[in-house]
Amino acid sequence: MELLVKKIKNEGTVLSSSVLKVDSFLNHQIDPQLMLEIGKEFAQRFADSGITKVLTIESSGIAPAVMAGLQLNVPVVFARKRKSLTLLDDLITASVYSFTKKESNEISVSKQYLSNNDRVLIIDDFLANGQAALGLAEIASKADASIAGIAIVIEKGFQDGGSLLRDKGYRVESLATIRSLEKGIVKFEHNEEGKAELTR
Repeated sequence: MELLVKKIKNEGTVLSSSVLKVDSFLNHQIDPQLMLEIGKEFAQRFADSGITKVLTIESSGIAPAVMAGLQLNVPVVFARKRKSLTLLDDLITASVYSFTKKESNEISVSKQYLSNNDRVLIIDDFLANGQAALGLAEIASKADASIAGIAIVIEKGFQDGGSLLRDKGYRVESLATIRSLEKGIVKFEHNEEGKAELTR
């Protein structure tokens, strides 16, 4: 997705060989127009998949998920990382380990919002080690919902999450795949036409 690649090129900051900071448009401040285009792209890619719910995790997955839900005309459910006074009973939970924060979080969704009638599209902002997506897939599976696929805004192709999910049989669609962040340079995987995408 050329618009996203340009945004990463112009505004992304490489903090290390494994960390890309994109909080000017995705993780802290949000670019609504970019999110709209991302939502349209996800909706187009999964248009014939019979999606009934979009499932994401708080908080950075919510913006692209809402835009995709808007385009698909389906509700968006987000797994909570924090306990809520209004979310106490009948929860579906999974444990997710964050390599960035070096901690495990229990994520939860009310059974009220996922069922065996649902066909779910999982959306997240980043795919690195795949733990968040696996946690969301576990929640969908515990609800007996079927999983149409996993839609990712930015995939770190040099980490093993993408391979892990694809090896488990999930359809994974990533809008921008980063090959390397070495030496402070963002290098992208080649696009479908075989032409090199933008390199910062």
